[in-house]
Amino acid sequence: MKTFSEAVTVGSASTAEAWDIFDRLEPVAINFMYGNWKGVSFPTDHPLDGVLEAYHWHGKRFVDAEHVHPLVFQTLSGGTTNVNPLWLLPSVSWLERLLPLPQSQAIGRFFQLCLPLLSTSSSTARLRLTHYRGKESAAMLYDNLPINDIFRQVDAQTVFSVMDLKGMRQPFFFVLHRE
Repeated sequence: MKTFSEAVTVGSASTAEAWDIFDRLEPVAINFMYGNWKGVSFPTDHPLDGVLEAYHWHGKRFVDAEHVHPLVFQTLSGGTTNVNPLWLLPSVSWLERLLPLPQSQAIGRFFQLCLPLLSTSSSTARLRLTHYRGKESAAMLYDNLPINDIFRQVDAQTVFSVMDLKGMRQPFFFVLHRE
């Protein structure tokens, strides 16, 4: 049974090990999530492992329970911008058919060039408490997609998260670090 620290040190875990770690962690209150968070994939051999980083994903921004920016990307100038998830995932039912997504420095830079067309100042998600795998914890619900991200607390600055996408065969895990 790996701990979160052991899995991070090794650099990956199986899906079963990730679930075990997730289930042992404590729930998160909604207001704990407020602020800016830097994100990173938690490798479990999921087809999305590393994809967000290749496209210069920065993390998530939680203004309050009603105003959440789930996809914050780094711009070419080094700043950040909020991206409307509908531009990236117009049909999440296609997501698994599209995987693995191409990952290269050139594609990542091209994506950054397109960010002005994909950016939004509008909130595209919200926070709610949800009962998931035996615990009630903060979850981010996308406004227009069948995706919920559920959070569990690692420490005062870190949460371990799972993306729950309706119909996806394997869960996608990620980590958020408070900025």
